[in-house]
Amino acid sequence: MRQVEVLSIQRISAADIAKIETVDPRVRVTDAGGWFDGEIRATWPAFAAARYLAPNANGQGTRDERDALLAGAEVILGGWPYPLDLRSRAPMLKWFHQRPAGASNLLMGDLWGSDVTVTTSRGAGNTLAIAEYTVAGILHFAKGLQNAMLGAQSGSMDHRVYRPLLIAEKTLCVIGAGGIGQDVGRLGAALGMRVVGTRRHPVAGADLPTGFAAIGGTADLDGFLEQADFVAVCCQWTPETTNLINAERLALMKPGAVLANVARGEIVDENAVADALDRGHLRGVVLDVYTGEFEHAPPERLWKDPRVLITPHVSGMSDANRHGAIEVFCENLRAYLDEAPLKNRIDWALGY
Repeated sequence: MRQVEVLSIQRISAADIAKIETVDPRVRVTDAGGWFDGEIRATWPAFAAARYLAPNANGQGTRDERDALLAGAEVILGGWPYPLDLRSRAPMLKWFHQRPAGASNLLMGDLWGSDVTVTTSRGAGNTLAIAEYTVAGILHFAKGLQNAMLGAQSGSMDHRVYRPLLIAEKTLCVIGAGGIGQDVGRLGAALGMRVVGTRRHPVAGADLPTGFAAIGGTADLDGFLEQADFVAVCCQWTPETTNLINAERLALMKPGAVLANVARGEIVDENAVADALDRGHLRGVVLDVYTGEFEHAPPERLWKDPRVLITPHVSGMSDANRHGAIEVFCENLRAYLDEAPLKNRIDWALGY
């Protein structure tokens, strides 16, 4: 019976290690969580290292010891950030699973486009927390709550600046009706909104997720945007979705629309968003992500605008961890051992 070593380069709990080893008697986990922190600090942008690594985290073991771990690895469980030269140092690697859901997280490293099977935790993240954040952001601007902070700063209590909206019976367009998007739509419908959405493969009739009035394909997006009072970007970042929300599509949205992006910054043309704000076309913009968020601070043109709410990719955080990455990995590990297809395998051509 051949033993299968799983190398974890992501910090995981003892309970998670036990859960992985319970999948099959042949499985053994080598815990190298945190070992590569020093390398990550040296090779990733300083902004990313400061944001994601503990101040004194410099890794463990010698370079030779870390190289030896990678050189013999067949299966690696990773996270974010990760060693950018992983593929070149792991010649025996057959399968890499990353705990985050976004495939684009791997674009910077040499795993992208390689011969290694790479899977993600797409659909199994803290999707409800992200959906709640999205709805909270929409409500923030729909009710004019940004004016409370502005009033406190100026010493003014002017009720006339609020112009609150009733969101019931308004239209919410969800771009990317997958795991996150479906939760956004369900919550939006619970608040009385009419919800439409898009995804690569349209859905109709009895197959529509809870709360959705319609789910179309990419060709339906422009028509949905024309109806939208609120737009939530929840799709994967791929070459096809880069600058998907551009000047032309922003112009299609109703005057006074609210845009929320909880996916990736590169999906939204931020200069076009700033221009739309300058024209008064948008009521507010919610950005939990922005272009280059792992390299630098947000663009000041947006960050300093009170009609823009920018947070540091925190929408998935909450007091209740519902992240199902280990469950997805264990399901795939069983399939890997049985030589069956793996769930959430990245298609390099599609980009997710």
